Amino acid sequence: MAAAVSKIMRNQDLILVAKKCHVKTAFRNTIGLPGHLSTRLQPNHPTDDLTGIAASILDGLLYACGDAVIGINPATDNVQQATRLIKMMDEVIQHYEIPTQSCVLTHVTNTIECIEQGAPVDLVFQSIGGTQATNDSFGFNLATLAEAQAAALSLNRGTVGNNVMYFETGQGSALSANANHGLDQQTCEARAYAVARKFNPLLVNTVVGFIGPEYLYDGKEITRAGLEDHFCGKLLGLPMGCDVCYTNHAEADQNDMDNLLTLLGVAGCTFVMGIPGSDDIMLNYQTTSFHDALYARRVLGLKPAPEFDAWLAKMEIFKNNEQFTLNHKLPDAFHKSLNRMIGGRS
Repeated sequence: MAAAVSKIMRNQDLILVAKKCHVKTAFRNTIGLPGHLSTRLQPNHPTDDLTGIAASILDGLLYACGDAVIGINPATDNVQQATRLIKMMDEVIQHYEIPTQSCVLTHVTNTIECIEQGAPVDLVFQSIGGTQATNDSFGFNLATLAEAQAAALSLNRGTVGNNVMYFETGQGSALSANANHGLDQQTCEARAYAVARKFNPLLVNTVVGFIGPEYLYDGKEITRAGLEDHFCGKLLGLPMGCDVCYTNHAEADQNDMDNLLTLLGVAGCTFVMGIPGSDDIMLNYQTTSFHDALYARRVLGLKPAPEFDAWLAKMEIFKNNEQFTLNHKLPDAFHKSLNRMIGGRS
């Protein structure tokens, strides 16, 4: 029904109704409050090099990104590597008392094993689809997600809430897996939100243009899909964000992404991505940068999550609640701490 309603709505309808839907979640900060736009700081690296990842984390924090999550897509997807990245992010968060959460976007079964081995896991991630066959192709079922949620809750690492799951979706995933049973992309996508809703996630986002023009041909279709996904997710009670993105072989460019980012900001989108220079050098696609997120907050009068906003003021990254500054104190402090973490490499 949510998908059907979205099909008869114009873009302005999708924006207006979504704007009225407020979904609040919390872990170490509070996500989804009216007047706020959060960001996932995505410091991916093609070799998972800790120095490169640390530099991206610092860069993003200085642009006031990272309140939704500091989330890494690992280049090498195994338990050992995930644990290494989890521990590195946890040390940064704990050392600087950053009111945010970390996540390594590895397979849910890897995260369960990381927890069993004592890793300091904040959020459990999984890509999900809207049919059982799609999720079977992804290598999990609802029982797996329930096991992971229980494991993460047992760690009791949240300070202001206990939403511990992070899901990503995207139109075309069921079709690309030959698991759509003849259903259209948007209906399958809306069904994925029912899967997400069952597990009370902190964050859900559609990676709207990631699969490519085989499923969303150009910037206009990506824009429409992003607004549809955000509307359906919010209507179904999810803390819905969007990876405003496109692949390099799509008929789209960064101006299309600027337009969609602005429209989603007006629509009350929960969070967007923040990647150095808009270019993910590990996943090889184009998305939104740290300064893009800063633009959206400035032009629309939005703020980060309140706890993170207070931290930015304390660290003098923000001054007078609005003036952005590249403060010299934070880089110096990070340099010393990160050198210790990565064994003295600069």
